[in-house]
Amino acid sequence: MKTDAVDDILEQWSDERPELETQSLGVVIRIMSLSRAFLREADEALAPMELELFEYDALSALRRQGRPFALPATSLARETGLSSGAMTNRIDKLEERALVRRKPDKSDRRAVIVSLTSEGKRMIDAAIQLRLDAADESLQGLSDRERSDLASLLRKVRLTGFDQSEYS
Repeated sequence: MKTDAVDDILEQWSDERPELETQSLGVVIRIMSLSRAFLREADEALAPMELELFEYDALSALRRQGRPFALPATSLARETGLSSGAMTNRIDKLEERALVRRKPDKSDRRAVIVSLTSEGKRMIDAAIQLRLDAADESLQGLSDRERSDLASLLRKVRLTGFDQSEYS
């Protein structure tokens, strides 16, 4: 089996501190490294559309709701793992690009509903295909069964030790 830079790191620790059990650290380092690579890949996939990942995340959350492709701003913040303040700034930027619109929430005068514009829907419908293509390219070395097994294992890790309100 081929080795990677993480194997080298773990071997160095083993040489220096043979009593340490480093297997879990090897998993975590690899996931952290992959996370950085996947973020770069997402940015590159969305670049032709001049779409930032934070914009994609918000548009995607709205699009996944189905018609009328809308959420209260607080729900949109929760869906994207952001604070209300950060979400307000991001909605401002999306609204400036005419990708979303705000309207008052009829059930709560303090709240707003954020919805996709037709341009926002067109943008996210194209962007999701770019993200799917990039993900497929990243995992091309894995069979369908291996992808499924990996997804199950990663799901199990998330469910056993992390706050489920944050998807990223």
